[in-house]
Amino acid sequence: MADLSKSMNISAAGMKAQGTRLRIISENIANAGSTALTPNGEPYRRKLVTFGTTLNRELGTELIDVQKVSRDPSDFGLRYQPGHPAADASGYVKTANVNTLIEMTDMREAQRSYEANLRVMQAARAMLQRTIDLLR
Repeated sequence: MADLSKSMNISAAGMKAQGTRLRIISENIANAGSTALTPNGEPYRRKLVTFGTTLNRELGTELIDVQKVSRDPSDFGLRYQPGHPAADASGYVKTANVNTLIEMTDMREAQRSYEANLRVMQAARAMLQRTIDLLR
């Protein structure tokens, strides 16, 4: 039964990490259309999630977790909009470095990983319940 409990803890850690990833992706999508507020200002900068593992001594295994949330160093987009308050001398406005197609792809991947961890947890729970039923 300890192995099933360990499996559930591992899956829970995966679900937590993917949940954080989904939150960051949502933030990126929500800010995809942002622009700079001033000519020298910067718009929203895309965030990236970096996963890592942490040794859980109690379980005797490594669990996935979010190591850090960093900012994407890629260049901002430029849109020609000379009347905008944030337009530079050439009439260009900086736009967020978020590509919604990439974000949607990442979101589907995170969703599938979350669902896979959920299915593992449900299977382990069902196996534990069957074991308890047999012991009655």
